[in-house]
Amino acid sequence: MTFNDLNLIEPILRALSEEGYTTPTPIQQQAIPQVLEGHDLLGVAQTGTGKTAAFSVPILQILHQTSQTQKAAQGPKGRIRCLVLTPTRELAIQIGESFKAYGRHLPQLRSTVIFGGVGQNPQVQALQRGIEILVATPGRLLDLMNQGYVNLQHVEVFVLDEADRMLDMGFINDIKRILPKLPTGRQSLFFSATMPNVIKELSATILRPNPVQVAVTPVSSTADTVTQSVFLVDKNDKPALLRHVLKDPAIKRVLVFTRTKHGANKVTETLEKAQITAEAIHGNKSQNHRQRALSNFKAGTTRVLVATDIAARGIDVDELTHVINYEVPNEPETYVHRIGRTGRAGAFGTAFTFVEEEERAYLQDIQKLIRKQLDVDKEHPYTTNSVAPVSLTGNERIIRPKGPAGRPPRDGRGGSGQGRGGAPRAAGAGSGNGRGEHRSSGRPQAGSSERAGGGRSSSAAGGGQRSSRPFQAGRSGEGGRRPQ
Repeated sequence: MTFNDLNLIEPILRALSEEGYTTPTPIQQQAIPQVLEGHDLLGVAQTGTGKTAAFSVPILQILHQTSQTQKAAQGPKGRIRCLVLTPTRELAIQIGESFKAYGRHLPQLRSTVIFGGVGQNPQVQALQRGIEILVATPGRLLDLMNQGYVNLQHVEVFVLDEADRMLDMGFINDIKRILPKLPTGRQSLFFSATMPNVIKELSATILRPNPVQVAVTPVSSTADTVTQSVFLVDKNDKPALLRHVLKDPAIKRVLVFTRTKHGANKVTETLEKAQITAEAIHGNKSQNHRQRALSNFKAGTTRVLVATDIAARGIDVDELTHVINYEVPNEPETYVHRIGRTGRAGAFGTAFTFVEEEERAYLQDIQKLIRKQLDVDKEHPYTTNSVAPVSLTGNERIIRPKGPAGRPPRDGRGGSGQGRGGAPRAAGAGSGNGRGEHRSSGRPQAGSSERAGGGRSSSAAGGGQRSSRPFQAGRSGEGGRRPQ
């Protein structure tokens, strides 16, 4: 199956092609047609399954087609027609980038991202200019709603993403305060990596009866053709370690991963100063720059390509011998996707992972996911005793890093039982101006989360048209062969 088989409109197909996507992932094959038909959706899917494109692509098409109708044209311009709630700023930013990438040929569908921990003024200005798609974390959304900057009465499609992590981080009561502000006639999409009873109960208050259910399992194994090793290193020694590793002439072409755009730029600058040809690709780079950098990398003109995970999803390079995780991903499935870019088609590949003290929790998650103890390479000049190895079979409770990179462990994973900020989950602060997004699970509940019964009919007319509502959309973004 290709994306051409999913009844997507030409502007979206063109954007997907430009991002390098050809084949939809299993969840995209299951979800996109159902969302386009207007059904509510209950999805059990983790990071790395292509979940983001599974909802962003059809939403863009729904909104685009709705805007073509006379009814939509009579409504106020710049109203919020789609709301996506997500637990973390990193995920919110990634989803926002996805909408922009997949919707680049649908300029009338504007989007913005709002989250706590930063000043609100730029976010307020974007809202005041008018947007159709809002991606938000619950705390900052509530703050701006209370200040009168956000009106949700025109929302046609509502997405709740990573519901189990919302629960872990104490956001459930915030969500219950937001729900009554949404129209009862909306279409709702609900995603969670796990489905405990409390999450099932929450989904029943958001979705209409008998939603379409889709479930996929994430990739959790690495190819035997990839040799994996860990380098324990102090944070300040990472640049020198990278230069040392790249002294090996056998490493002719290497993909280096960072978690952030800023990190990608810094690594590139470090390598260029050492006379090592390197280019960075990430969301702040233009499409032309990204294509040129990738072409140079494939041609061998550039030896090192430094990428963030979103930008790297469009990379498909034959004979890529090495992948280096300069920064350990905070989602273990991302590790599997990163190193899966080498050792393809029977060829052998090598994956190095630089682990500093604050990344040991991420290494623990990775080893549990792939069920493998990664070898530690001590034969380098920057090895350190200040970063302890992580045992696959041990029961060490590793404190997770403070700040936006941290996250609570999912069910069955190790960790300290702490939230993203390193504080106990039940004691998070609110997300007022300049504060983080971790909310208290004990905050008073305002308003009912129950939806009015029989709010609308979900029947669809023939040919993929919905008779119950004129909504249909178009736009989204992430980079790679199979959008995520």
